[in-house]
Amino acid sequence: MARGQGAALDRKKLMADPIMVGTIVVLITFLTIFILYPLAILLVDSVVGDGSLSLSAFRRIFAMPTFTRAITNTLKVGFLVGILSTVVGLLFAYVEVYVKVGRVVGGLFKVVSMLPVVSPPFVLSLSMIMLFGKSGIITKFLLGIKDNSVYGFWGIVVVQALTFFPVCYMMLKGLLKNIDPSLEEAARDMGASRGKVFMTVTLPLLLPGLGNAFLVTFIESIADFANPMIIGGSYDTLATTIYLQITGAYDKVGAAAMAVVLLAITLVMFAVQKYYLEAKTAATLTGKASRGRMLIGERRVTLPLTILCALATIFVIMMYLCVPIGALFPTWGYKFTPLTFKWFGQVFTRYKGFQAFRDSFVLSLISAPITALLSMIISYLVVKRKFKAKGFIEAVSMLAMAVPGTVLGVGYIRGFSGGLFHTGLLQGIYGSAAILIIVFVVRSLPTGTRSGISALRQIDKSIEESAYDMGADSFKVFMTVTLPLIKDSFLSGLVTAFVRSITAISAIILLVTPQFLLITVQINEFAEKGSYSLACAFATILIIITYGSVLLMNLVMKFFGTSRKLKEDE
Repeated sequence: MARGQGAALDRKKLMADPIMVGTIVVLITFLTIFILYPLAILLVDSVVGDGSLSLSAFRRIFAMPTFTRAITNTLKVGFLVGILSTVVGLLFAYVEVYVKVGRVVGGLFKVVSMLPVVSPPFVLSLSMIMLFGKSGIITKFLLGIKDNSVYGFWGIVVVQALTFFPVCYMMLKGLLKNIDPSLEEAARDMGASRGKVFMTVTLPLLLPGLGNAFLVTFIESIADFANPMIIGGSYDTLATTIYLQITGAYDKVGAAAMAVVLLAITLVMFAVQKYYLEAKTAATLTGKASRGRMLIGERRVTLPLTILCALATIFVIMMYLCVPIGALFPTWGYKFTPLTFKWFGQVFTRYKGFQAFRDSFVLSLISAPITALLSMIISYLVVKRKFKAKGFIEAVSMLAMAVPGTVLGVGYIRGFSGGLFHTGLLQGIYGSAAILIIVFVVRSLPTGTRSGISALRQIDKSIEESAYDMGADSFKVFMTVTLPLIKDSFLSGLVTAFVRSITAISAIILLVTPQFLLITVQINEFAEKGSYSLACAFATILIIITYGSVLLMNLVMKFFGTSRKLKEDE
């Protein structure tokens, strides 16, 4: 009864706050129009034919050999990439948390395991082609192999595994740190070897987390567009097949049905990961370790693990160094000397590089603060407020995480090319900068929201209640109390949104018009044409921008962040 009275009082307070009510209404409207509506239109397009319900679109696409082959290819790639990414991520996480390595070596491992997170999604595909393709430095010029083809299944698998293993690394590192060392030490005291302790104690505790990491990587893999497009060759995946169905066959209804199939697969996997494995992981681990862990120092353990990490590290570094070096070659695959900066010059003088970087930078710069602020507002409502639509806001804002970019792009084409429900309303945003900014916001929203929720759960409710008692309204409390306390998460979300936006391709390649030139689209175009030196020049500048943004964010947080203020107070 007391709980019901408390909920009623919370609702009464909420309704008495017009700013909060208005914010909730605007949020629900935004999420409904720009996330739910495009997906609903896709579903309607795929099941409605000639004004009546029909599954003819699905029957037609499943009769296509290319589509059924694309489904098989996608699932095969996703399964193998999930396994490889999880194994490599576990290796790096285990070495960092459990194994005694030198500070320099450990720092290098940590940097390499984070490199793909802030890099454009197709950089490794470019490197793979330039190192191991038919005109590759290693295959053709060092090993003399002329008939080698890096395109296809194994090319996609290797590139995606290297691209997505940092996701597994970050997830598993946190789980390993939370395992109480006394559980493993008790097994050691009973005479168990290191290997037996890992297999009988550590691994069983990690199993739900490993399943979680596998499914997250599986979802990322099957939704990936950029890597299969560049290095896939004739090996079609669902994401590339959907793109070609629109741009090549001009079959929007067929593409919508294909998008629904891909969306269904990702949603099922996302639901299993979110509502089953995440809950099981939380229940399996023992919580924060009560004391420090004694790192493993035996050479028979540290040596092989360090060698494995070192080999992976050297390979990743070699792949990333290949991009700026490749931009210095006069003619890729034929002439490697003398080194030249002509491609960097032509980026800006001949290929409208200035416009591409300007458009990408401006659009990303506009979308980043909008995303960061929206994420913090949604996080605040989810954690600090009680109202009936809270679950809807949280679920829909996180839904974009499970929606492949290509699917979202098709949904926006079908949903806004003729306006809302083909009424002409909001038709003006189609083909404009607004729709690109909206896509950037929607794609980055889940990441910022998760970060904000984690930060807000650490803030005591009484801090904000004191401000309310002093007569402040909800807007003033949020801006002067809540936001300053979570400014580290806000700044992190700001830069993450900027990096994700400026390196995005799958969601916007179907929506961008000749009016706008975007860096990622340019890189994809030149890579498809075989102009790898030029694509590398674009990619090198993009990498500098993304890494510069991250470094700038770290400096800002170091000198102005919450953590510095806490240290000064101590």
